Amino acid sequence: MKKIFSYILLLIVAFSFSGCIINNVPKYDEEVKAAWAQVLNQYKRRADLIPNLISTVKGYAKHEKEVFKEVVEARAKATSMQLPKDILTNPEAFKKFQQVQGELGSALSRLLAVSERYPDLKANQNFLALQSQLEGTENRIAVARRDYINAVKKYNLELRTIPNKWIAHLLYPDAKMKQTFTISQQDMKVPKVDFN
Repeated sequence: MKKIFSYILLLIVAFSFSGCIINNVPKYDEEVKAAWAQVLNQYKRRADLIPNLISTVKGYAKHEKEVFKEVVEARAKATSMQLPKDILTNPEAFKKFQQVQGELGSALSRLLAVSERYPDLKANQNFLALQSQLEGTENRIAVARRDYINAVKKYNLELRTIPNKWIAHLLYPDAKMKQTFTISQQDMKVPKVDFN
């Protein structure tokens, strides 16, 4: 009788202990989804600023058509991309999304570099306001990506560490590891600076 009572007591203690962590998987999953929504929100904000930025720059730099074309095409590609429901657990889709957003960021950098050749444009209040908003948005994107990366880290650790791994396996068998942002090899290269 004492032995049965000991087992029951042990089960109650174990269940009480696990009750503290039993809901972590869905809680962390929701944190990842919220952080991802914020990343998408900031990318949308950036895409919304681009048409105004292009029209402001176009007035000053009429012969920079190739740069404008690159930005418009990159924006169109980024805003028309259909995100699959499983993007957070699908490495190929996540990589494609990251690549498209990277292309848009590169095109925007080239557009802003064009402004350096036009002193009147650099002094234009509309351009300065748009440039400031774009810089702020890029900072917001960086913060949103950081928050997403941290949420994914917490969620993925929950699925990989014991005893949480066991609880997740038993109660949330559909839970999968989430994808996170990476830096491409090209972005890791140090730019060449030539003062000649």
